[in-house]
Amino acid sequence: MCPVPAPLELPADLSERPLVRSDARAVVEVMAAQEAHDTGEVSIEEADILGDWGRPSYDVSAGTVGVLAGDRLVAYAEMMGADRGDAAVHPDYRGRGVGTALAGWMQAKARKAGSDVIGMPVPQGSAGDRLLAALGYHVRWESWALKLPADAQIPPRELPAGYALREATPADHDACWTVVEDAFLEWSERDRVPLDDWLATVVGRPGFEPWNLRVVTDPAGAVVGATQVFLSGEEGDQEGYVNKVATRRDQRGRGIAQAMLVDAFATARAHGATRSGLDTDSRTGALGLYEKVGMVVSATWVNRAIRV
Repeated sequence: MCPVPAPLELPADLSERPLVRSDARAVVEVMAAQEAHDTGEVSIEEADILGDWGRPSYDVSAGTVGVLAGDRLVAYAEMMGADRGDAAVHPDYRGRGVGTALAGWMQAKARKAGSDVIGMPVPQGSAGDRLLAALGYHVRWESWALKLPADAQIPPRELPAGYALREATPADHDACWTVVEDAFLEWSERDRVPLDDWLATVVGRPGFEPWNLRVVTDPAGAVVGATQVFLSGEEGDQEGYVNKVATRRDQRGRGIAQAMLVDAFATARAHGATRSGLDTDSRTGALGLYEKVGMVVSATWVNRAIRV
């Protein structure tokens, strides 16, 4: 078990320790309380944490720290990559220096990993956003949560002749990973996610069903597009959430992405979704595309970073 870089400077009634996989539910409760307070809605789910923590390359205890009041987790932070982290402080424990201590922990972890920068997402205008700005963090990029209004329909788009859209099979997983990683690495500065890590967050995500991963194939049967969609929220009020949409670069401009969106939202509705949504950020240049098909921004986040 890897210790934290240095003891956190915490109030005397709080303590710290590395987290383990069984802490996932407690982390979700802290993150949910923060989201509800800052944005008015909760999007985090335990499956999100368990999927990320299930990556074969990830050592949960080495990459996390929790802050406790007695036995209760009240804040946490984690390193998700050399220059990416996340953190949450329960609203009841704000104003006591916990967020500042966690920011220092992440900076120390980034330096130890050989990175010269560390950043994390925060709701625009939130207490976390204001804290990081005061600590000298700059905005790296913006991101937006988008919803499809209940009465809106994305205009259908036919696939090119000979192309097909279907559920992915295990035989498609390698090709899906390649299409998704190739597309996202065009604009994100990070290493390629290993195949086993990618599988852990997609097919290994708790609750995964075959319809959650969908592909478009060309006339020769090659995978040229992939979509990950799943249900989030409580039963009876579930959202069809599109986590990833990717089209092979040489196949763009042919309506494939729009066809996959229509299919993803329709498939989610067929499995009980009452609403639809996705996230995008300013690095992708895709905001206009989603707004053009009727989606609307429901929340804005910023990724703030600092050189270490």
